[in-house]
Amino acid sequence: MTDATNNGAPKKALKTSLIAVDERTKRRNAAEARFRAYGVVAIVIAILALIGLVGSILNNGSSAFRQTFITMDVYLDPAKLDKDGSGNLEKIAKVSTFGYAPLIAKSFEKKFEDPNVGVEGLSAKNAAKMISKEGPAEMRRFVLANPHMIGETVSFKFLASGRIDGYFKGRVTMESAKLDKNVSPEQLILADQLKAEGSLKTSFNMGFLTRADGSENRPEAAGLGVAILGSFYMMIVVLCLTLPIGVAASIYLEEFAPKNWITDIVEVNISNLAAVPSIVFGILGLSIFINFMGLPQSAPIVGGLVLTLMTLPTIIIATRASLKAVPPSIRDAALGVGASKMQAVFHHVLPLAAPGILTGTIIGLAQALGETAPLLLIGMVAFVREYPAAPPEGFFDPAAALPVQVYNWTQRADPAFVERASGAIIVLLVFLLAMNAIAIVLRRRFERRW
Repeated sequence: MTDATNNGAPKKALKTSLIAVDERTKRRNAAEARFRAYGVVAIVIAILALIGLVGSILNNGSSAFRQTFITMDVYLDPAKLDKDGSGNLEKIAKVSTFGYAPLIAKSFEKKFEDPNVGVEGLSAKNAAKMISKEGPAEMRRFVLANPHMIGETVSFKFLASGRIDGYFKGRVTMESAKLDKNVSPEQLILADQLKAEGSLKTSFNMGFLTRADGSENRPEAAGLGVAILGSFYMMIVVLCLTLPIGVAASIYLEEFAPKNWITDIVEVNISNLAAVPSIVFGILGLSIFINFMGLPQSAPIVGGLVLTLMTLPTIIIATRASLKAVPPSIRDAALGVGASKMQAVFHHVLPLAAPGILTGTIIGLAQALGETAPLLLIGMVAFVREYPAAPPEGFFDPAAALPVQVYNWTQRADPAFVERASGAIIVLLVFLLAMNAIAIVLRRRFERRW
């Protein structure tokens, strides 16, 4: 026999080894390393962007939870408030807030008797402008609630004006005060004196969470009370409608509906509705609930109905996914021991799908809580000073909503409203985080393994 290798040129031996890494493997490993590096860089950028966003919001909005107050002893002069001395509440109520402003000026005159308090060239009338315009209104409400206090000296804790409050928060300086018609350097000097004397303090502002909105000239008196209550009422409406309707529709489509072209069209339209811009639902709510049905504008019932239409597709999709995730063996076992189709679904499948259903519902509510565009179209952008009544009447009273309140405040010129808007965003984020935390807790609480 002859060697086959002698009949032609010998083949070149392959230089491969389990220990030595060839060029192709090096390139593949390098590509994988680059991909991991790109992922790490992307995550770091996202985290830094999130930290920057949250830091900016906290930096701008945390000061909204602190407010400057000025404590003054005011003599409730009967000559101004009860001229005939009859104590008739109707006559006392005829005195407007303009009649209470001079009483604050007189309190400053008395304060100027202290040698450590007072600025040359600053009159008591101008010093009284350091008090918020909400001050006389608070005095009037106090007198109407306590008419027997007329003739007494009462200590009031007034809100300082927005400029004085901004001075202690760094928004206003002596230089800017010289160019501002709403404040003067003399007032800022007096504010420092009052702070040293103990009459002026900056403390936690509970009124930011409980007060109603303030006018353009009273940013220091603006609060989220009506907006929080309005959002709460809307979420009640959304929850009471979306949960039963969405779960019932999902159970029927997933477990009982025949598989034909009609159900295919319904499923496609549900998926499409979940992607429709929210402002479209606002237009629908305006035309149907307000123009056709005659429901009141800026009412929580209308906002709740609009948000229900917007949230239903999301909840239906999430609920169907939860039902579909239950293994078919659960259904088969229930049917095998004699349970009906209805019993198999409601006694076995639905309890196992409950964690996913609750999670999807709460996430849908959180999404609805942050919507602004549809609420603007149904009139919830209105300026509302009165709190809505208790349910069910309160569902039909005018109210605001947290995201709309943020939008309103960003449109106003006074810098103090920018601070208020950032503070409202913090409150909204707290609500959203709380709702997502509840979703996680409920999912783990009711989660069952099979």
